[in-house]
Parts: sequence; structure tokens; C-alpha cells
Amino acid sequence: MKKLILSINCLVVCILLLPNTWASVHEKILDNGLKVIVKEDNRAPVATAQVWYKVGSASEYGGITGVSHVLEHMMFKGTPKFPVGQFSQILAGIGARDNAFTSRDFTAYYQLFDVTKLETSFELESDRMAHLTLDEGEFTKEIEVVKEERRLRTEDNPNSLTYEQFNAAAYNSSPYHNPVIGWMNDLDNMQVSDLREWYESWYMPNNATLVVVGDVKPEEVFALAEKYYGPIPKRKVAQLKPQLEPVQVGERRVEVRAIAKLPYMIMGYKVPSLLTIEDKKEAYALAVLSGILDGGRSSRLSKHLVREQEVAASAGAGYSLYTARNNMFLFDGTPNANKTLDDLEQAFEEEIEKLKNELVTEQELKRVKAQVVASEIYQQDSVQRQAYVIGSLETVGLGWQTMNDYAENIKAVTAEEVQAVAKKYFINERKTLAYLTPLERTKPSNK
Repeated sequence: MKKLILSINCLVVCILLLPNTWASVHEKILDNGLKVIVKEDNRAPVATAQVWYKVGSASEYGGITGVSHVLEHMMFKGTPKFPVGQFSQILAGIGARDNAFTSRDFTAYYQLFDVTKLETSFELESDRMAHLTLDEGEFTKEIEVVKEERRLRTEDNPNSLTYEQFNAAAYNSSPYHNPVIGWMNDLDNMQVSDLREWYESWYMPNNATLVVVGDVKPEEVFALAEKYYGPIPKRKVAQLKPQLEPVQVGERRVEVRAIAKLPYMIMGYKVPSLLTIEDKKEAYALAVLSGILDGGRSSRLSKHLVREQEVAASAGAGYSLYTARNNMFLFDGTPNANKTLDDLEQAFEEEIEKLKNELVTEQELKRVKAQVVASEIYQQDSVQRQAYVIGSLETVGLGWQTMNDYAENIKAVTAEEVQAVAKKYFINERKTLAYLTPLERTKPSNK
């Protein structure tokens, strides 16, 4: 789960690009509603094409959890024009790499290729946007693959299992209650008809964004998009109920007892995202706060809990700035061998009280802000990461233009603003905590 916290921090301070690089972004909306966004990057003769659909596990309802992820798998199982196996085989034949991912807020498909192969990518991806086969036999095989994935990544991974139970306890009404991969009972009872309905409800050009980044010319990309995606008709997009999370009125705790080598805990406080928050400055202050707590060896959790107090073998914190709904500011960690989960929880609480009662130092602020700028420069080296930034911001509803002022908004955060958000959001009535209590593996009987 430490990887989870690190990935969240990466979204906050590590995936962003310098504002002046966004001058080369161009966009066009086709007549069928498909938004096409192109960013030129001429440093290497490569490009990435990504199609982002505004549908993820947060769009699901009880009984079909995991359907977005299962459909992602089935998108590789063929169309009448390109039968099962040919999609990835054709891309491999031209030296391209392809994959996909599903999250709470979106599902995305991408290819990375020699820039001369852009048309092949468009031909293949547009075909499965409109003509997916969804064969019963292929579904029967693939659903077992997904269930095995759930067993390996969640049920047999005690930290991931704890995180899943944490979310289930933290959220009542919000669809973030459900795991992206789905509950096993829903996977057991899923039918190919569920996927067909999901595909027809969400997979259409007017519910998608096509992002291309690389050594390309915008007008040429727009022309190819018109050729391959333009003929796909727009359809009515399914409408979701709000499913707003009610105000939490008391601390929530959950214990997970599972076979594990080490105890583990995850603690979180409900906070808004940049999209849902009223005062945008607070979101950037929360992002800076996550860097102060967990932004390298000189950050507070690493310095105080791991090295000085030796209460934690590992300790992390993170905040997701870019989500479509309110989310959580997370803390997680594993206690040292001679310490308990209660000791670790108390140590976290002491760090939180310091944030509430004392201003962070100017040196800490400078460190976090310097990390943001350094990370922005580093991340320009990846056309895929640039496309990810554009696609994710567009799909959650913030717009890629959000990046224009990101660095300046981070640099403008003050110590007083960091203290204010700690006082406002880190309150016990909004806290959820999950403990992992290790169980020993049962030894086989000699009888």
C-alpha cells in the first residue's frame, strides 16, 4: 500500500508539465462530439494516441461492480473487421505498444508507436469504439482472468485487502465505496449482456476524448480523426444520479484479520478535490501539505516517525488533487517490530496536531515547491505522461488548461494556508481508520 500512497503523491506533484509547454496544445471537437486534443513534441519521431472514456467504477451500481474493468479486457477481444487476437498482433507487428487502464473516474486505451504508424492506431481504435464483438465464449474465459486478477491483487494481498475494506467503511453513498475491480460476487454473476449494455451506454464519440502527443502536426491529426472517428454516430450518453456522500458524523474503524507478515494501518480524512472544492487555494494547500508530510527523506513522516522516533518501518501520506468526487487525504504505514498499530496511530496524530498548532517552516515550503518544478521538467521527457495529464484532466471535468497555472498556484501557497486546511479537514469526526492484524498461516494437521 506504500506504492498506493506514492502513486497518489505522483499525481499531485510529479506528473505535471511546465506551463509554457502548453502553448503547443490544439483541440477540435468533431461533429459527433469527439474532442480531439493534440500536443506537439518534436524531440523524437514517436507519438502516443490515447482514447479516454468518461466512465469508470464510480459510474457503476450495485450488482455490476467491476463491469467497466471487465469491458476494458473485452475491448481486446475483437471486432468483425479485426477478429480476436488481431488488434494487439497488428500493433506488435509495427513495433507499437498498447494497453489500457480503468480507474474510478475513467477508462483509457493507449498506443505508443513510430509517428508514421498513427493511421494504423486510429483505424484499430476507432473500429472497436463502434463495432466491438463481445463474444460469449471469449467473455466466459476472460471473466475468469479478471477473477484471478482480483484474487492475486486483492484477496491474497493483505495490504490491498485492507485498503479495499477501508474504502468500503469510509464511503456510504459515494460510488468510491466499491473497488475498481469489483466485488467477487458481482463478477461471479456477471453476464456478457451486462457488458453489452455498458458498452452501448458509454462507448461513443460524444463521451470520449482522443489525445495525441508526439512528433505530429495538429491539422494532420485532425484530418485522420475525421476520417476514422468522424463517421461514428453520436448517441445518448447514460445519465448518473449524484450519489453524494453524506457528511460523516463520527470516527469509523475497521479491522482486517488476514494472513500477513506485518501489521499495517491506513487512516484517512474526507477532503474535496480541486473540482469539488469551493476555494481552489485549499486544494493546492492540501497538495503542498502532502509533500511536507511525505516528499522524500527530509519530509516529516520519514524524518520523525521512521528515523528519529523509530515508531514506523514505513509511513506515507497522500492527496489526490484530480478526482471527479470528494476523496480522502490518506496516511498509511507499518509499525516497527517493537511498536504497535496504536503507537503508529498516536504518532500520526501527533504530527497532525503539530500541523494544526504550528506553522510549517519556510524551508519546508521551499523544498516542496522546488520538487514541483524539478518534477515538471523531468516529466516532459515522456509523451505518454503528457497525454495522461491532458486526458485525465479533461475526463474528470477540469480541462487541460488547469495546468497553465498549476506551478504558480503551488508556489503561492503560504504556511498559514497549510495550517488552515489541516485545522479544517483533519478532524476526528471525519476520520476513518483500518487496521490489518496479521494471522499466522494454519499448519497442516499430521493426522
